[in-house]
Amino acid sequence: MDRPHILLITTDQQRHDSAGDAAPAFMRTPHFDHLTREGVNFSAAYADCPICVPSRMSIMTGKYVTTHGMTGNGPSSRVLTGARNTLPTCMNQLGYQTAAIGKMHFTPQRARHGFQEMILPEDYYRHMARRGYDVQPMHHGLGQNELYPGLATVPEALTLTSWTAEQCVEFIRERRDPTVPFFLWCSFSKPHPPIDPPEPYYSMYLDCDIPQPVFGDWSEDEHVPYAFRLTREKQSFDLVPPEIIRAARAAYYGVITQIDYNMGRIFAALQDMGIFNETLIIYTSDHGEYLGDHHAGAKSFFHEPSAHVPFALRMPQPWDNRQHGTCNRSLVTLADILPTAVAAAGGTPPQDVDGVDLVALARGKIAPRPYLESQMGGSNRPGNIAITDGRWKYLWFPEGGSEQLFDLESDPHELRNLAGTAEATSHLQRLRTELIERHYARGSAAVAGRNWVTLPVPKDTEADRRNTSWPGYHTEYHNVDVRH
Repeated sequence: MDRPHILLITTDQQRHDSAGDAAPAFMRTPHFDHLTREGVNFSAAYADCPICVPSRMSIMTGKYVTTHGMTGNGPSSRVLTGARNTLPTCMNQLGYQTAAIGKMHFTPQRARHGFQEMILPEDYYRHMARRGYDVQPMHHGLGQNELYPGLATVPEALTLTSWTAEQCVEFIRERRDPTVPFFLWCSFSKPHPPIDPPEPYYSMYLDCDIPQPVFGDWSEDEHVPYAFRLTREKQSFDLVPPEIIRAARAAYYGVITQIDYNMGRIFAALQDMGIFNETLIIYTSDHGEYLGDHHAGAKSFFHEPSAHVPFALRMPQPWDNRQHGTCNRSLVTLADILPTAVAAAGGTPPQDVDGVDLVALARGKIAPRPYLESQMGGSNRPGNIAITDGRWKYLWFPEGGSEQLFDLESDPHELRNLAGTAEATSHLQRLRTELIERHYARGSAAVAGRNWVTLPVPKDTEADRRNTSWPGYHTEYHNVDVRH
């Protein structure tokens, strides 16, 4: 077959430093490691809006968040309804069989947005309920936004991670049309909380030298930007005890290893069907996780733990100039997935995409992007605006008008905010000007003329910020009616 099968594997909320060479030496990710040995490890990959739905909209459209406009979680229909050039639609037009298996985070839930086949986590919960087990998955009381770890309430073979892999295996072995190439999006729901691996993964790293969280000079006391303080205090991430953070990190690593081992089952299915070598494989995540860094949890802001994600691309074995076993430090992002897949399938990416063909980038046929821009939040909750050139990173927080500047080469953990220091003035001005000019050209409300608009800091107290709705919601209810 001239055109490759294409397998896109995504995780949910996986930090860059939890896979491959960037991970602690004790971590077991043999299949991700194999992808990087046979392919390209893009070590400077970022989610340009590190939140679930915006990232998935970038994957589906090939556009930056500043183009598709989804800067916070919301209904996918706002972006994708009526869109003619979604990722699956493009692949359908090229004669590919398209399937999405796992977490899509679309609204309405069953909206396929171009996929010919879709199997969702809700199908798993319905299946488990109908089986009538005495204990159902996730009946441990931990929710989707908590940093506390727990043990899975079902054995490994009955977890959502295992089920997602199994559905992909069945598609490859039994449900695909062998006369046409396929595009399969395998979307794992983990390591997004609840951080609840089954054994043996729960205990796998408990005795390891778990890295301690890091704390920047900007994450303490009066230096904390209001939007960042609000997010971490609303969910009280900053009050989680150190021993719990350590246990959460061990469990988080365990969940990732469980995903990696299950990924091996998918690779085995490709190999058994004789198509592993002919398949282009992309692996990445929709965003990261603070995991206690800077006294925070979850994601949202353009700091390294939250926005920097793993990204590996493995070209089919028969291709020339495969760039296997290489590390590419160009800035890449989730919008690059659509044009990469379309070009690999022999098509021409839509003219209005922002992403680039990563195969061409890896082969040196196109120049790397000089900057990657980020935006999070809307008019009712501004969040932050940011830009990076791969080494220097600038962040602007409209509420209170605070700036951050980091030199990722000398300070990869973003421990020292260089904004306001004489040594970094030229870099601050360069990145600030670049970002303001972009907003000015778009007519953004973030600027007035060629200056940032500073918003007032709300007159709330710490007690007010912590007096919020319970953050660990929708644990046991999955919108599943087993009566039909």
